[in-house]
Amino acid sequence: AAQTAQLREECRTFVDKTAEFQKIVSSLIELVDQLAKAAESEKMKAIGARNLLKSITKQREAQEQQLQALIAEKKMQLERYRVEYETLCKIEADQNEFIDQFIFQK
Repeated sequence: AAQTAQLREECRTFVDKTAEFQKIVSSLIELVDQLAKAAESEKMKAIGARNLLKSITKQREAQEQQLQALIAEKKMQLERYRVEYETLCKIEADQNEFIDQFIFQK
């Protein structure tokens, strides 16, 4: 009877320890699940940030191309204005020469 009582007490202790172990394992599993969810959330944020960065990079490249095209257009316009200016200067010089010759002839 004493051995049975001792065995019963040892069994209760074992069951209590097993229950405590089960609680610890459950809380550990819950913690690991929370960490996995947090890691997945951070992973999604990182993917979103990377995609945003790629999008911004593409936008900047497109903007740079537009600006390069605008610069080329403005350079062509500047060249046209330079040629026109030179032509007008030549015409002005010719007209001044004509005026001078006309004045000297009178």
